[in-house]
Amino acid sequence: MCLPAALWLAAAVEVHTAKEVVAVNGTNQRLRCSFSSSSPVGQQLAVSWNFQPEDLGSHELVSEIRVFYYQKEPYKPPSGRFKDRVTWDGNIERNDVSIMLWNLQPSDNGTFTCQVTNWPDVFGTIGEVRLRVVQKEIHFLVVAIGSASVLMIIVVTAVIICRQRRRKARAKRLEVADTEG
Repeated sequence: MCLPAALWLAAAVEVHTAKEVVAVNGTNQRLRCSFSSSSPVGQQLAVSWNFQPEDLGSHELVSEIRVFYYQKEPYKPPSGRFKDRVTWDGNIERNDVSIMLWNLQPSDNGTFTCQVTNWPDVFGTIGEVRLRVVQKEIHFLVVAIGSASVLMIIVVTAVIICRQRRRKARAKRLEVADTEG
């Protein structure tokens, strides 16, 4: 059976991801990906997660790295940089095809793509997530600077309140002295 071209254009999978995720070096991070399809989810549903590293030089050409694959069941990568560092964290019945990355490293900086096909919806959007892995020190530095800023605001506010009270007390003493004199 051949479908008209208009039906093929209407039948498409829509994939939804966060645009950017920031995580601390050494931690674990869930990369969320969900989808919607005009067709019911079937046995031929396939999910492919790929990775394009950020740390490539301009002269380097590297194709995307396969991170994870799902069709009827999850398939972990047998080798490579994500071997033993990625697990399935999705729920097909809820249109959730997320994965969990373990022990993040600075070399994990880059763009992860999530692609879903659900026959006959084989075309559609590809979700992209840019992952930024930051050092713990930077994370703590941001928290420390934020805390110090809040503390400074509290101290400055307290000083201003004390000065205003002293001025009011001084003004009252002068007023009482003027009244008595």
